[in-house]
Amino acid sequence: MQNVNLKTLESLKSKLDGELHFNDLMRKLYATDASVYRKLPLAVALPKSKADIKLLIDFAKNHKTSLIPRTAGTSLAGQCVGEGIVVDVSKHFTRILDINESKKTVTVQPGVVRDELNNYLKPFGLFFGPNTSTSNRCMIGGMVGNNSSGTTSIQYGVTRDKVLNLKTILSDGSEVEFSSLTSVEFHKKTKLQTLEGDIYNTIFKELEPKTVQQEIKANFPKPSIHRRNTGYAIDELIKSSVFTDSDSDFNMCQLLAGSEGTLAFTTEITLQLDDLPPIKSAMVALHFESIETCLKSVSQVMQHNLHTCEMMDDTILNLTKHNKTQQENRAFIEGNPTAILMCELKADSDNELQTQIDAFLKTVKGLNLSYASPVLKGDDINKAVELRKAGLGLLGNIIGDKKAVACIEDTAVAIEDLENYISEFTALMAAYHQNAVYYAHAGAGELHLRPILDLKQTEDVVLFRKITTDVAKLVKKYNGSMSGEHGDGIVRAEFIPLMIGEANYQILKRIKSAFDSENIFNPHKIVDAYPMDKNLRYEVDRKEPEIETLLDFSSSQGILREAEKCNGSGDCRKLPEFGGTMCPSFRATRNEKDTTRARANALREFLTHSEKANKFNHEELKQVFDLCLSCKACASECPSSVNVASLKAEFQYQYQKANGVPFRTKLFAYNNKINDFASRVPRLTNFMFSNGFTSSIIKSIGGIAKERSIPLISIKSLDKEFKLFKNELVKKNHIKEVYLFNDEFTNHLDTEIGIDAIELLSRLNYKVSIISHAESGRAMLSKGLVAEAKKMANNNVLKFKNLVSENTPLIGIEPSAILTFKDEYIKLADDKESAKSIAKNTFIIEEFIEQEIGLGNITSEQFTKEEKIIKFHGHCHQKALANQKSSFDVLNLPENYKVTIIPSGCCGMAGSFGYEKEHYEVSMQIGEQTLFPAVRKASKATCISANGTSCRHQIKDGTGRVAKHPISILKEALL
Repeated sequence: MQNVNLKTLESLKSKLDGELHFNDLMRKLYATDASVYRKLPLAVALPKSKADIKLLIDFAKNHKTSLIPRTAGTSLAGQCVGEGIVVDVSKHFTRILDINESKKTVTVQPGVVRDELNNYLKPFGLFFGPNTSTSNRCMIGGMVGNNSSGTTSIQYGVTRDKVLNLKTILSDGSEVEFSSLTSVEFHKKTKLQTLEGDIYNTIFKELEPKTVQQEIKANFPKPSIHRRNTGYAIDELIKSSVFTDSDSDFNMCQLLAGSEGTLAFTTEITLQLDDLPPIKSAMVALHFESIETCLKSVSQVMQHNLHTCEMMDDTILNLTKHNKTQQENRAFIEGNPTAILMCELKADSDNELQTQIDAFLKTVKGLNLSYASPVLKGDDINKAVELRKAGLGLLGNIIGDKKAVACIEDTAVAIEDLENYISEFTALMAAYHQNAVYYAHAGAGELHLRPILDLKQTEDVVLFRKITTDVAKLVKKYNGSMSGEHGDGIVRAEFIPLMIGEANYQILKRIKSAFDSENIFNPHKIVDAYPMDKNLRYEVDRKEPEIETLLDFSSSQGILREAEKCNGSGDCRKLPEFGGTMCPSFRATRNEKDTTRARANALREFLTHSEKANKFNHEELKQVFDLCLSCKACASECPSSVNVASLKAEFQYQYQKANGVPFRTKLFAYNNKINDFASRVPRLTNFMFSNGFTSSIIKSIGGIAKERSIPLISIKSLDKEFKLFKNELVKKNHIKEVYLFNDEFTNHLDTEIGIDAIELLSRLNYKVSIISHAESGRAMLSKGLVAEAKKMANNNVLKFKNLVSENTPLIGIEPSAILTFKDEYIKLADDKESAKSIAKNTFIIEEFIEQEIGLGNITSEQFTKEEKIIKFHGHCHQKALANQKSSFDVLNLPENYKVTIIPSGCCGMAGSFGYEKEHYEVSMQIGEQTLFPAVRKASKATCISANGTSCRHQIKDGTGRVAKHPISILKEALL
């Protein structure tokens, strides 16, 4: 590579319509994918047009560098890692261009998300079959590059089977369209005096000799293994009429599918679609006491017309026990199986489906290998599928440096060889003292098997190579494929000569040269491979940096390992239409920089490689955390449970130690003190806050967006209100005493809600007590004033530790405040045991009422019979640390109330975030994704409910509608 200086890159940047980044932050964010590899790229490009791509190709040729194509960056084999320019098409090449209903085809750009495409196709009765575990963020371009398949391949085939046409740009900058050709059309192509003609000539010359074809058939994986992605698919090309007497057309797309962007740059993809599968579904979840008995069942159950046949082992199942989101999804598990085989049946009618189920269960009973076989239907199937999909990310939950490493996780053998192969594989792993993770597309003969290794240590890096080499030899013994669907990349490309034979490997090299003689497209993948045990994400035998933190990260063995839990699977890139909350800012900007993954990766990079005494003191980290809303969704939705809200709080604290605390940060952090002072003259304060002239001055001084309204101060604080009438509320025969946490938001801004809560609980015969306590510290935590928050945590733990118990719980109205007891206090308080004890008995007020309903202490008979329609939006922290069901159940308590939960993520306000002028636009974009449209669509008679003070304010500013707290609605419904 030539020395490309800053001036040269600046010149290239000025010519592009899209973006070019070459700062340290962006280079580090794109240095990794979901694999174990790391290479700092020269730059990162986000092209907007074909003209941009041609400019990049020309630049790469002239400066002897390379282009690494990338979509969602979820590659497990290192396909997206390289030293040249990473070309990310995920932001601008995202259009669905054309659909042909009669031919059942669709044309898309490479950055279209797979599930997004299928949502678009559903009204046409069509869908794109290949279905990976990353389907809610992986993109069609990446699926073509890897020849992805996923759970449905046994029914619908792999991506290669579906690619009809590819529009590409070749290494000389020419635009070429590859599609189906007859033998005559093929030979016309060979006469072209162009690079395209040279490519067709090379293909013909290399593959035409019968001896070569025999060599390919003898050494490539068995044709019955439809998941095979070892090297370039020349074994598919020789089946066409160009080389045989068959009537099959030749299509270069078969070669390009699975070529990992090493041959050409794809700009448009035309896919063959299938009719939507039958609408009736059932999944039989077979439970086994051993891996062997599970796999022994596969060939027999596959005699049935299964749509999926997937396996998970107990390593993954046990990890799901500790992930909040997955605990619900694993409800179908009976006992402690060593393996689960998930077999899905589909039919057009209930009767037909039941016939299939009966026949299937008869086979299962005859095998006598499984001990349980629950039949799942409806949403229970979706939950089981989500459980399986989360498996990859959940493997990142293994605490410490030993991880389940992707290297032999993509092997595929013929189904008839599966039992013997796994028996030998198990013996091989035992020889290495490995308890491997078994995670499989069992019905396709593909096993995602992972050794547990610490790639920070030389001895395990040596094992990494040895195990991969031995498994490659074992796969070759069965004429299997070392790569079934995840690609060769860096981790497996070295083994291609072993897998297909040296003579065939040399053909691949010559084909690569014909397409790309100057080696500019994703070099050192498939041919001339990088060593599989170099350029690893972690430095081998490094001395771990000593990093002291104020928050306690000991549950992850320190803050660095908390960041390292991110394995790059990219769950944080899913779009709003696929539910959940993570990651709000990415959903607004579609920039990799604004993902949970980016924040974890950036922190890992700087904590590991910084030479500064304060390793947090980097402007780049400030940039990457800037748009984090601390919604906490990553703590529950990220399968690896990377808690970026805690990472951000610690970063801000450490950064501000070196750089001081800005005025506006103090303004928001100490807002409770300001509100306390303002509450002495509430009418004057509210006049100043609401008057156009004075409020604009306040906003200007505070750096608040001019479009924002400022929340008004309550005329009386809840503290004062409670003192006035608390004696009247004490009942002699109360059901239970509760301590109401008078949070800083309710006390000064939402006093009426606090009064409603006290009145509601009192009239329901509960004794409500409010003691003098510190504020929650939520505002301090959100602005990085962690030391001050720690003092508040210690104060509150001391105040409540001898009061709060199972019989005298602590309850709160504002989720973000009360949930600090269940989250940050455990990481902050000096008296950890007391903090944990309080946390067990701390609840959002709706949670408490839900529990009392379950105990029969509160009934619908106590409430109105009037009808009301309610739409509820839940607070992010409630979604992450508790659940929305409690609010839903409470609002449904009056028997004629009809409640729906708005399927919204974060509202976009997130405390001070939405007020800050530089964040206002992103804040409103987040609100516009789901929440605002749902509120606007609701009739005027529909009651809008939200339990977060920020959420209610955001709804008011964004839609003009006033949202009520669920407790106020319930109080109004009391008889």
